[in-house]
Amino acid sequence: MNAIDLDQRLPALEKAARGLLDGGATPRDPDSPRRQSDKTHLLNDILARRIVLLDGAMGTMIQDHGLDEADFRGRRFADWHRDVKGNNDLLTLTQPQIIRQIHDDFLAAGADIVETNTFNSTAISQADYGMKSLVYELNAESARLARAAADGATRATPKKPRFVAGVLGPTNRTASISPDVEDPSFRNVSFDGLVEAYTEATRGLVDGGADILLIETVFDTLNCKAAIYAVLKFFDEAEMRLPVIVSGTITDASGRTLSGQTPEAFWHSVAHAEPLSVGFNCALGAEGLRQHVQAVAAVAAVPVSVYPNAGLPNAFGGYDDTPEEMAAQLGEFAASGLVNIVGGCCGTTPDHIRAIAQAVEGIPPRPLPDRPTICRLSGLEALEFSDTVGFVNIGERTNVAGSARFAKLVRDGDFLAAVAVARQQVMNGAQVIDVNMDDAMLDGEQSMQTLLRMIAGEPDITRVPVMIDSSKW
Repeated sequence: MNAIDLDQRLPALEKAARGLLDGGATPRDPDSPRRQSDKTHLLNDILARRIVLLDGAMGTMIQDHGLDEADFRGRRFADWHRDVKGNNDLLTLTQPQIIRQIHDDFLAAGADIVETNTFNSTAISQADYGMKSLVYELNAESARLARAAADGATRATPKKPRFVAGVLGPTNRTASISPDVEDPSFRNVSFDGLVEAYTEATRGLVDGGADILLIETVFDTLNCKAAIYAVLKFFDEAEMRLPVIVSGTITDASGRTLSGQTPEAFWHSVAHAEPLSVGFNCALGAEGLRQHVQAVAAVAAVPVSVYPNAGLPNAFGGYDDTPEEMAAQLGEFAASGLVNIVGGCCGTTPDHIRAIAQAVEGIPPRPLPDRPTICRLSGLEALEFSDTVGFVNIGERTNVAGSARFAKLVRDGDFLAAVAVARQQVMNGAQVIDVNMDDAMLDGEQSMQTLLRMIAGEPDITRVPVMIDSSKW
């Protein structure tokens, strides 16, 4: 779009932004589906024209206030039976003026999207403070605070409409990895438990007026898939739809998520959500994330987001990348055509966001690649059914109907040996392994769960996709 086209569009955008503010409708209002649809179209229109700015780190800004236990408790929780200092999400209820000011500061710095203060607002995370009963309220009130700040900024600058991203954090548990080194099949959280927790949080965020749902800092793709399932199911039941952003995190120099996926495999795993955007946040800082952002930008048919830390933590737990350094790094991302949404994570302040906004101003957003429609699967690594791959080999020896030896191992409860069979299949060239437990002599459901959880911790096996072959869904 050239400058003349943009000038012609601005009055329409200003009118749309003002229309969305009139009446202050939330998704539970009678006319909310129309309003949410209008806002989604507006956001997509902006993404097509320019790079969009996310805000920076809520936690860093809270730390700067030097709050003590009494500040976190406030009057309402003065007699709470556990310490609550560090529960930043609680400040939405006990120190709302601080949270609102943080939103206002990031908006003044140029952010188009502000994130709700709900990174740990799930029943799973709030259980550490005995505050599971507050989860809906934490999400709804945090969304309302961000909504008020965003609407205030939009009124002040109607040509720059602002949006609220309702944050769904990763929780402090992982569905893919056993916390017990003695029992690789053990999990301290289930998929269904995650779905329940994410559904409750989603309801609060939507009722509070979020425009976007942001599933962020994904270190375990299975946790993320539970969040996606919860969100999409909620949309179906509420007969509505909001844009969804999915943002993973790379945990070390291996270039993989904590659960072991490459950027390309991560995208294949979440593409079914048809997200507004996919990308990475937190982790290694902008410089360390570049190659991984480039990898996902090459394969994702949707906008790409990146909001890194201000470098790696120093010896004191602080972050050293200056606004100028981060702006230069993310400006290069933009100039190289890698990104559509940029912002900051741990250690980033309004000064960082202001500098980043200036660095990307006028740079066109990343064009979406034209990707052919083919079957794309993922284990820890990506698999595409392309002409290059050719014939795909599926390992059938982990099927009780296809291997008498494997069936006997499972019946005898020798799952370590059964895992070895799966490993041998991959070593022999299987690009997918078929797992089937349909046998009258087996508790098929339990056997399937045990084996899949055990091989989840074996990267030499789960680098390939798993085909679930079952008559019991």
